[in-house]
Amino acid sequence: MTAMTSRLVLGTSLVCALGAMAVTPVMANEMEKCFGVALAGQNDCAAGPGTTCAGTSKVDYQGNAWKLVPTGTCLTMELPAAEDGAARMGALEALERDLPNA
Repeated sequence: MTAMTSRLVLGTSLVCALGAMAVTPVMANEMEKCFGVALAGQNDCAAGPGTTCAGTSKVDYQGNAWKLVPTGTCLTMELPAAEDGAARMGALEALERDLPNA
């Protein structure tokens, strides 16, 4: 009975590992860059002028900083309004809003 249990556990582990490897590339294809939605210091790589890579955005919702989000959600994300009351939305291309002071 112990040998059977060991085989069952090993087989289940192998199936889980193979399943995870099979799902990972599909999930990567279902993400898109969304500009203007990352909090300060939480952007993904290459935020634009004044930043170098991941985690280097200077202000919340920096327009030229992007974050990977599930495909199709970028343009429908609810974001807080700017200090002047202007509405904010994510975009699929860099924005000119909420840029850090030079």
